[in-house]
Amino acid sequence: MGNPLTDKQFTRLLDDRLTKVNKDEYDGLPMVIDQLYKRMSSKKAWEEFFSVSGISDPEAFQGIIQYQGAYPGYHTKVEPKEFAGGITIQRRLIDTDRYDVIEGLAKGLGEAANRKMNKIAHEPFLYFDSSAFTYVVSEEGVALCSNSHTTKVPDVSTSTGFDNLSTLAFDATNLEALRIQSKRFKSDIGERITTNFDTIIHGTNLAADVWEVLNSEGKTGDNLNNKNFQRGRWKEIELPLLDDTDTNDWFIVDSKKMKEYLLWIDAVPYEFNTTTDFDTMMRKYASYFVCGWGFTSWRWIIGSSVS
Repeated sequence: MGNPLTDKQFTRLLDDRLTKVNKDEYDGLPMVIDQLYKRMSSKKAWEEFFSVSGISDPEAFQGIIQYQGAYPGYHTKVEPKEFAGGITIQRRLIDTDRYDVIEGLAKGLGEAANRKMNKIAHEPFLYFDSSAFTYVVSEEGVALCSNSHTTKVPDVSTSTGFDNLSTLAFDATNLEALRIQSKRFKSDIGERITTNFDTIIHGTNLAADVWEVLNSEGKTGDNLNNKNFQRGRWKEIELPLLDDTDTNDWFIVDSKKMKEYLLWIDAVPYEFNTTTDFDTMMRKYASYFVCGWGFTSWRWIIGSSVS
């Protein structure tokens, strides 16, 4: 717990002779929640989601209808978590601060809260190959990106079409390999589905390589003057925070389906509160919010975990 800010700690802020006071004036990283997630509010302690399989092909008619069935999918529970922070400032320090620095620290609580939410919003891409979830209870029990996805539908082989994890390093050839992999995705009943993977998500370390692959007129690494098949096919999202975990991991996503199946829950939007402790005359500032994320399908993403 931080100690109260007092006039003894910040005596220089009470001095008329200072001409400039430097605060933490650097902007944080851009917020990515609205860019990546389907954002929803909630007043519940948790939100639950359930899926149902598609219907299998009809049988040849031989005088009597063969009724087709549907099967239950997996249950997903998303439980938002509470976050709070605060500072206390001596009343006298506020009254005698000549540079409006101390009062401005209270505004920094909002910046810190946004920074925390932004870090949480990156988690699907930081821990994409881990089944240890903070906010999600998944009945399927595997990572967002996995080669072990399953189905409850009987007699459906998951040997192909149920894998959205790669280990390929980023280049034009491997980008095409992942695009082809996305085209082979199957539904819970083992049927091919239509996908439209249109966006590459990457860290800053890969930004130059991604730009080259997406913008070169000719095929990269090719001296035969062949056209670049990938040019104009993709959008890209650069997330600098990814480099703090791994500089080589990258993803392709179906951006429309991502905004449908990747969920951000605002259980309690950011709140700012202030009060005065009348016994000590300390001014108290506090921030509070409740949020969480989850996913209800994995078929919008392929993640490449590059060693």
